[in-house]
Amino acid sequence: MSAVGHLIWEILQLPLYVIWTTGTSREITFAIIHCVVGDLIIATLSLVAALVCFGNPAWPRERFIQVMAATLAIGIGYTVFSEWLNTTVRKTWAYSELMPTLPMLGTGLSPLLQWLIVPMFGLAAMCLRRRRPQP
Repeated sequence: MSAVGHLIWEILQLPLYVIWTTGTSREITFAIIHCVVGDLIIATLSLVAALVCFGNPAWPRERFIQVMAATLAIGIGYTVFSEWLNTTVRKTWAYSELMPTLPMLGTGLSPLLQWLIVPMFGLAAMCLRRRRPQP
């Protein structure tokens, strides 16, 4: 679920980055694959850290909200750091003029929303699947 959500989000937000107008098809394809793989690593590590801190053997039936909140906080925190590091310090990617940014941080709104929405839906879908009675 998370992989599909991140793939769709990465493709849809491409026009908000300079690579959309300056990159070749090959560079854009590589960027999508690279970003989705990175998203999955971040999502996995965020969830594992949240489970270590707040989970229990009955999760997700118990402590779902605590684990989800921690997962989102870790993912969003990393995103803010990574976007700053890569757009300001390393300059490995750049926002196009279409990307709305947060005034105080300069972080793009799209990647921030991605790390709020995609994991929230992925975790909720997983929780609903696990709560259904097994035949």
